[in-house]
Amino acid sequence: MQTNTQNLESHSVSGGPLFWLRLEGTIVFVLSILLYAHIGASWWRFALLLLAPDVVMAGYWLGARWGAVLYNLGHSYVAPLLLAIFAIMAGKGALLSYLLIWTAHIGMDRALGYGLKYASGFKHTHLGWSGKVGGHGL
Repeated sequence: MQTNTQNLESHSVSGGPLFWLRLEGTIVFVLSILLYAHIGASWWRFALLLLAPDVVMAGYWLGARWGAVLYNLGHSYVAPLLLAIFAIMAGKGALLSYLLIWTAHIGMDRALGYGLKYASGFKHTHLGWSGKVGGHGL
């Protein structure tokens, strides 16, 4: 029978897949910056808003379950990619700078080992345990 800690560890990526997911995050981060530069948007806006998606961490005031749900909504690629579809189809090119900042933030987080959260606690992510010395995260 697995202990609770072993069960939680089994819900985290490790080894080669962890390397690829972090590399993928790095590439998304770099590509987002390159595309942002290409569209000529304000670098002040980029600097000001790069950490804005982290405001959803306030959801943890409602408890770990709601915190994880809100964090994951703000830190998955689904919302910014849906925004990209809307921006392109509606001819709202000005929105592209915001979605590139958003994807840059997500890519940066993934590259650093911050993943989508489990309801078991803020530090338990799909990329491992954040803050674990010698572990998957920072």
